[in-house]
Parts: sequence; C-alpha cells; structure tokens
Amino acid sequence: MKVAHETAGSERALLVGVAWKRAPRLPGLPAGQPERESLAELAELARSAGAEIASTVFQLRDSADPATLVGRGKLDEIRAEATARNAPLIIFDRNLSPVQQRNIENATNCRVIDRTQLILDIFARHARSREGQLQVELAQLDYLMPRLTGRGTQMSRLGGKSGAGGGGGAGGGTGRIGVRGPGEKKLETDRRRIRERVRKIQSQIEEVRKQRGLRREARQAVPLGTIALVGYTNAGKSTLFNALSRADVLVSSKMFATLDPTVRAIRLPSNRRVLVSDTVGFIRDLPKGLLTAFRATLEEVHEAALILHVSDVSNPHHTELDAEVDKILLELGVQDRPRLCVFNKMDLLGPEERDTLSAAPKGSAGPILVSARMGQGLDELLRGIDDALPVDPVVRLSLRLPLAEGRTLALVHALGRVLRSAVEDSHMSLEAEVPESVARRLRLAQFADRGTYRSSVT
Repeated sequence: MKVAHETAGSERALLVGVAWKRAPRLPGLPAGQPERESLAELAELARSAGAEIASTVFQLRDSADPATLVGRGKLDEIRAEATARNAPLIIFDRNLSPVQQRNIENATNCRVIDRTQLILDIFARHARSREGQLQVELAQLDYLMPRLTGRGTQMSRLGGKSGAGGGGGAGGGTGRIGVRGPGEKKLETDRRRIRERVRKIQSQIEEVRKQRGLRREARQAVPLGTIALVGYTNAGKSTLFNALSRADVLVSSKMFATLDPTVRAIRLPSNRRVLVSDTVGFIRDLPKGLLTAFRATLEEVHEAALILHVSDVSNPHHTELDAEVDKILLELGVQDRPRLCVFNKMDLLGPEERDTLSAAPKGSAGPILVSARMGQGLDELLRGIDDALPVDPVVRLSLRLPLAEGRTLALVHALGRVLRSAVEDSHMSLEAEVPESVARRLRLAQFADRGTYRSSVT
C-alpha cells in the first residue's frame, strides 16, 4: 500500500560565517562580534529566500585561505556538519572567489553559494516590473561570467600539442591523453552569449531610464518636491510609505520585500503636494555591482529634493546599521542632499527608552520618532518634511482681492492655508501661506498689500 509522505518545500541550508582576529573592532566588542551579527542577518536573508536553516558554523582565523577561505580542517568540519544535518546547500557569509567556490563544492559535495548570490536570488524572487527583472538578470549575468569553468562532461577540453615532436593537430595524436579535442568551444560560446545578452539588457535598461526620465521631466514641469525613503532593509519603509500615502505597497518582515520603486503624491500641512518614493532597502556589504545594476531604481534617490532616512530604533544596533546606509549614500553621491532622520518602530521601545529619546533636543533635521504601524508621530513628521523641504517654499502673504476674483479666492483656500480673512467693502482682505509656485501661477503679486509681498515670487 502506498503511503503519503510530507515533503518540505524549503531547501535546508548550512550557514558559514568567518571573522578575522586582527580586524579592527569597536571598543568593548569581542573579536568577531560584528561578523556574528552579520551571520544572524544572513539567516534572515536565507529565510527570505525560502531556505530552512539547518545549522550554522562560525570560524575565527588569522587570515583567509586563498584556496578554500576557511582552510582544509574547517572544511572537513563543514562537510561533516552538512552531512549530519542533511543540508545540501551551504551559504557563506562572505563573497567567494570562483576558485574558492569550486574547491569548497568539490570538498563537501554540496552546492555552495555566497552572500552576493543569495541576495541576487532574493531580488529575482521579488522583482515584478520589467525594469526590476532586467536589473536582476544583468546583475546575475555579471556575477556568473567569471564563474564559468570548462570542467564538466558537457564541455570539450582544451586541446594541446605536448608530444615529443610537438607536431600534429587535434587528430594527430600528439597531445596528452585526456586533453585532446577541439577546445572549450561550449565555454567560449556560453561566454559570448552572456556578453551579447548583457549588451542587450544594458540597452533595454537604458531605454527604461529614458522613459523614466521623460516621466520625471513631466512631473518636474509641475513644481512638486520629491522625497525618497531610504534605510536599512526591514526598517519599516514600506509601512511608513503606506501610512503617509495611504497606498497598498507590500509590507513584509522578509528582507528586500520591496524592490521596484513606487511613487505616490501626498499633501503636507502647508497644502504643498509632494511626491514620495519607496526604494529598495540597503544592507551591509552590498556589492558595488548591485548598485550599478540598480542605478535606474536608485535614480529616485538621486533626484530627490529631500531624503527620509528611516531607522529601526527598536534594533539595539541601529546606529551601526545607519552607518552602513550612510556609506551607500556616499557611494551614490547624495551624502550632501537635505536629509531628515526618522526613528521608526517607537511602539516597540520600553517606556524609559521612549522618554529618553523624546526628551532629547531635536534640531531642524530630526530625528523624529514615529510608529508607522500604529500611526504615531505622523503629523510631526509631515510638519518636519514641510520645514525641511527646499523645493517650492511656502511664502506668507497679505492680500486684498476683489470679491469678483472668486476663482482666485477659492484656489488660495484650496492650495494654501488662510490664516485670517475679512470682507472690506467689495474686497476680501486676507493673510495666507501659499507655495511659491501657486503664488506665481495665480499672479498674486498684483493683489498684495503694500510691503507685504516677497519680490522673489513676483
């Protein structure tokens, strides 16, 4: 009789972390502590990719072994652990060279991937738009190119002329036994096809960038400020984005759940309309190749008038994670862009921690405490954005408009904030705060009381 057995849908994986004894470390932290935290982060990445964590192995050594990274002795331990835990996949929390990856696979008889390959796999799972899929494929091909090898039964081996006489061709019988043949033609073909595909993808991504640029120019025709949400992955950017814009962007505890950028319009307390974009989360040791491949996505950060740096304040290591975000912003060349720091997940703090942060003096640039999930602190955040946004500043005007200018009066009420109003004869006297672009468009200079209108918006 047949018996049904349940099969696990996820792949069991063994995680391997490596630290160096002589690496500089922060005062008070034991050697290897940052690498252990990175290994814990790797476990979250692996779960996001659908893996089941079978076990972890950690090594503290003087320097990297050029052939296997961890050395032969540790490699035997890793092989035994993978066999005992029935883990066919080994994930290293380091970037492996092609030689190291191949040597480790041969020694362990397991499939081996590194941190970069794991991140690429997660990106491939979460890419939904055509642009995101092209970027993922480009990054994967760039990663694959140096890892193509000529070993394998499906590839021909390199021919040679190493006989005593040195003469004869491929069929002359003068080469060494086992290496005669037409050469690694399949390997060369694979490389050529990858190069051609890379060129084609780069051309398609360039077309996507041009289309995005045209849409951006159309948006910039109307003076709307653009705000980009950045932060470490899983800091709650998408939750905050939904809370501000009432959008329905996917929110997940898995890392890199948001890959494709989303843009929505919101209205600030000053009645200014701005565009908010939710971008891909950052992570430590993010390969430069990924930043290059995802430049079209990260253009939203380049074009932003204000950057909202979202930090998970409930994470005890959020200061170190914020420093990693600063490094990536430096690589993107936007480190000098106006920035507002937002401490998210304040609802997960204890009363004493919350009181300490709330009592801390706050400058014009934050930080601002919010809980995107609970909707706390959003009004203060919107006011902070209003004050920090350098685009289309709000001007305060004293106006005297004829009552016949009903349309202009209605637009001042709709697009600005009226502080005081009174009817005087056949005119409406009012004091209002309106965006500079609105003042220009409505030509409010002609209705200004004497000495009350800024000449910069005439």
